[in-house]
Amino acid sequence: MKKQIERFSPHQNAKVFAVLMAVSSLVFVIPFMLIAAPFAHQGAGMSALAILAFPVIYLVMGYLSVAIGCWVYNLLFPYIGGIEFQSRDTHD
Repeated sequence: MKKQIERFSPHQNAKVFAVLMAVSSLVFVIPFMLIAAPFAHQGAGMSALAILAFPVIYLVMGYLSVAIGCWVYNLLFPYIGGIEFQSRDTHD
């Protein structure tokens, strides 16, 4: 049975994606801070505050990009159709 996704909720999808982006950026930020800390000289390099800003930037940019993407998808759906997938009912 083929189905099409008629509408994406911009706020809900953007919220979930933004949190995933922020959390996943920590996978890179935390090791970077641990590796860079011993080599940092006083006043040189990026501050810890600047490094910790990356997850916040990822959160904001992830939210905005998905919210805009969902909005555009919802706007274009009547003209071009939606994402199509095939599903099957299972009997458990």
